[in-house]
Amino acid sequence: MVHAWRGRRTRALDPRPVLVEAVRANARPLVAGRPDELDPVLDLIGDAPLVLLGEGTHGTHEFYEIRQQITRRLIEEKGFRAIAIEGDWPNAACVDQFVRRGSGTARAALSEFRSFPTWMWGNDDVLAFVRWLRHFNDSLPAGEPRCGFYGLDLYSMFASMEAVIAYLERRDPAAAEAARQRFACFEPVSANMQVYAFLVHAGTIESCEKEVLAVLDDLRRRREELARQSTAYEYFSAEQNALLASAAESFYLAMLRGDPDSWNVRDRYMFDTLRRLRSYLGAGTRVVVWAHNTHVGDYRATDQSREGYLNLGQLAREQLGTEAFLLGFGTYEGTVTAATAWGGPPELKPVPPAAPGTYEDLLHQVGEPRLFLPLRSFRDRPVASLLDRRQERAIGVVYNPAFEQYGNYFAANLVEQFDGYVFVDRTSAVKPVWAALRVPGRPTRRAA
Repeated sequence: MVHAWRGRRTRALDPRPVLVEAVRANARPLVAGRPDELDPVLDLIGDAPLVLLGEGTHGTHEFYEIRQQITRRLIEEKGFRAIAIEGDWPNAACVDQFVRRGSGTARAALSEFRSFPTWMWGNDDVLAFVRWLRHFNDSLPAGEPRCGFYGLDLYSMFASMEAVIAYLERRDPAAAEAARQRFACFEPVSANMQVYAFLVHAGTIESCEKEVLAVLDDLRRRREELARQSTAYEYFSAEQNALLASAAESFYLAMLRGDPDSWNVRDRYMFDTLRRLRSYLGAGTRVVVWAHNTHVGDYRATDQSREGYLNLGQLAREQLGTEAFLLGFGTYEGTVTAATAWGGPPELKPVPPAAPGTYEDLLHQVGEPRLFLPLRSFRDRPVASLLDRRQERAIGVVYNPAFEQYGNYFAANLVEQFDGYVFVDRTSAVKPVWAALRVPGRPTRRAA
């Protein structure tokens, strides 16, 4: 997830009437509730086997709603059979278990998403989608591949280490004990990876990299033996958890060095996980990704690239070209669910009108409640040059509306950043499942 967007403040450009008219002429109005509302989006996606769907915040109902409507159509009409989210592998695995083959309820399947930010995947929109996905999978004929649900992120380091040990316990208790002893390298810091990174950089303790890699190497060395004792998915998941632990150790060490190192470690890991997942699922499997715009949009088209950042969408384009379709989402104003500080409770926060001259302000002036910009299809048109180098807003899980002009905008070329863009003029906050949403001036009601 995005912690708190730290883009540089850049000069706003005043939209000229000619630009507003040019965008209006190229935009496709979207009428909420119409069965064919999203036809222009699906038409532009075409036969792309990898579709990355963004979001301008981690707490906007309309972004989740439209993204899931697109995903349902990709599954039903274009045969997509995997959803990969900006969430951790072991947490998403519980949802995958439920939607493909498990018992229980959708709420129970989502219960692993109770850590901060609780609302990012534990919200009413995702809950409704998980229920729909289970129903869809149950309706498929026997033997037809079910649609899975997978995590790309790396924050679940200790949960992943526990998952590796649990996998080995059922197959080789001695190997499980060896892995447990290797992972015990982290015990002196009591699972506080910030303290671990500081002590390693200070030379007070040795890095645990060798121990974590030893567990991964042992899994791979015994691949055939372990695979005979488990399903292909069970082994793949155990290996992925070991990879996650290794990448997370590198990520936390990089965090002390600061951005862009830690950001790049994370997005490279997400892309590598996506690539491994596609390989595991087999040639021809179509995958949809849900992540923030700052991961989905090609960073080469932003000022972040000049500062050394890369991201998931950029890597997908570099290696897959037009097989990867990147869709961004934005809003002009409304409300959002976010926290005031890292680890804080979800709060209902206002999203003020976008700064003058920004992409969001420009699209607001078009005058449509919802619209779709088919960016890929008009890159060679005159309007493309008029859209270059404007500011774009990005809101993460930590957000202070009063100071957004100082840290929530960055310069971008929207036409090159995404293949398409969905804009909702006024949006509303998602409703958390596991935590009460704090509303300024109102008593807080306990979540069910």
